[in-house]
Amino acid sequence: MSETVIMPTHTVPRSRGPFIPPLLVVPFVLYNIAAFLFFGGSPAGWSNGLFSIPMVSGTPWALTAGDFLLVIGIIALFLEILKSTNSGRASIMEHMLSMVLFVVFLIEFLLIGAASSSVFFLLMVMSLIDVVAGFTVSITSAGRDVTMN
Repeated sequence: MSETVIMPTHTVPRSRGPFIPPLLVVPFVLYNIAAFLFFGGSPAGWSNGLFSIPMVSGTPWALTAGDFLLVIGIIALFLEILKSTNSGRASIMEHMLSMVLFVVFLIEFLLIGAASSSVFFLLMVMSLIDVVAGFTVSITSAGRDVTMN
């Protein structure tokens, strides 16, 4: 009982997608613009309500500025995890830039007073999840990326 696996001698061209920088930079930049320009460097401004919708139960549902930015971050995290399934040289650079973005998040969280909010902390955790999930998905998909006939 032996199996013969024939490996192709020619290389199969891979479809390489375009280079896309880390998408979590969008909530990072939006946070800094809002915190320093609109909230005067105070992290308390993220609890300001944007709008309120009355629910059937009679209790209004209010969306704050911080909640809205976290929704943007979650969408960016989802797209980042989808991006990490691509294998190629550009994906390695994208993972490295995601790691740099996480380090910038961490440094700003530790050193800048305007970043000492739960909104910024949760965005930083999303960036960490992006780094870990990106490397994990890439390593897992690279191990399965073997062409056999």
